[in-house]
Amino acid sequence: MKKTVVLIFTIVLAFALQSMAQSDDGWIKLGEKMVAFKADKDKITLSGKEKDVSKIKITCVQGAVKIKKIHVKMSDGEKKEFDPAAGVLNKGMSTMAFDLPGKDNKLTDLELEYDSMGTIVTNKRAKVEIYGKKNKDKDKD
Repeated sequence: MKKTVVLIFTIVLAFALQSMAQSDDGWIKLGEKMVAFKADKDKITLSGKEKDVSKIKITCVQGAVKIKKIHVKMSDGEKKEFDPAAGVLNKGMSTMAFDLPGKDNKLTDLELEYDSMGTIVTNKRAKVEIYGKKNKDKDKD
């Protein structure tokens, strides 16, 4: 019995340490979206107050999706469009990191153009998560 408790505790501790190590790379989750089974363009609702980021990336966490364009708008009104050219993202895959414009800007709007791969009958809807990398310049102040 005692060995079982120690084993369970060790496994839980290992998973906790692994998740802390993964979250310590500066990337924070800004939002998520379940995408439709068609070509579409969706505005992503950004969650949380922390939108002071210098980079973004899109990660597919379910299904498969082809990201065609990423449109961002910053707090000073500046807009930028990214063309990921990453092909199809399957579960666990991410786009490259994209540098956002400006140094003292905050990300205010994000819009995705995509093609969801699969059909309602054969696949789950794709789900993507949007991550931002914290702005290093702000941390130095």
